Amino acid sequence: MRDRRPVGDLAALLGRCSAVAAFTGAGISTESGIPDFRSPGGVWTRYDPRDFTFSKYVGSRDVRLRAWAMRREFWATEPRPNAAHLALARLEAAGRSIGVVTQNIDGLHQAAGSATVAELHGTSREVMCIGAAPRVGTPDGCGFRASTRWAFDRIDGGEGDPACPSCGGLVKSATVSFGQNLFPGALEAAVDLLARADLVLAIGSSLQVHPAAGLPAAAARRGVPLVILNDEPTPLDVLATLVVRGRAGAVLPPAVDGVLAGRPVA
Repeated sequence: MRDRRPVGDLAALLGRCSAVAAFTGAGISTESGIPDFRSPGGVWTRYDPRDFTFSKYVGSRDVRLRAWAMRREFWATEPRPNAAHLALARLEAAGRSIGVVTQNIDGLHQAAGSATVAELHGTSREVMCIGAAPRVGTPDGCGFRASTRWAFDRIDGGEGDPACPSCGGLVKSATVSFGQNLFPGALEAAVDLLARADLVLAIGSSLQVHPAAGLPAAAARRGVPLVILNDEPTPLDVLATLVVRGRAGAVLPPAVDGVLAGRPVA
């Protein structure tokens, strides 16, 4: 379904619901200056994703050095929350949203003020010990975690490949790499959040990466209204109550603000 008045119809749906859950992908953060993996100029146009599997990271110091270079590039622009992140935070603060499930690793939802965020793929704002020789895609560290700045400071101090200060194990960004298992509890937290929703907003996601993409699909099949806000068509458009083409930062804030102010939105 394509809406001729996207902001107005989105606002109407939001106004009828009190337990909205957002499901977000890379598209919500492109407006903060973070290119997605598939777009021209994106991260994977400069780095080959096949070089950053979990097993290669564990087995090769060279891969780890390049991974740290990629992380530094990711944070070089100091991305900040945009209008869409802030709108979702306002919706939650007003008691109309129960939180966000995100595929993103940038932490911008929390930076915007969202209190309940289920991060399916971890966070690049932190690093963690994964142990000396973890196998079968599962970190096996001592529990050490620190900010990513800790790793950058070590690298700047001459430690090209920082080791865990507690046990000497490998240190890695606290994100889920290719070939790595999801962190324990991450999927369960996301499932629980969407199970309590009376409306799901899928924002900026291609809805092609599984198991994540199955979550909004399952909600729609249970009869929960699904709104898809994305620049391009997705495989789940046929399940959606409303499909809105456009940028989240342009569409979502006026809809949210209109609902919270109790005024009609054209």
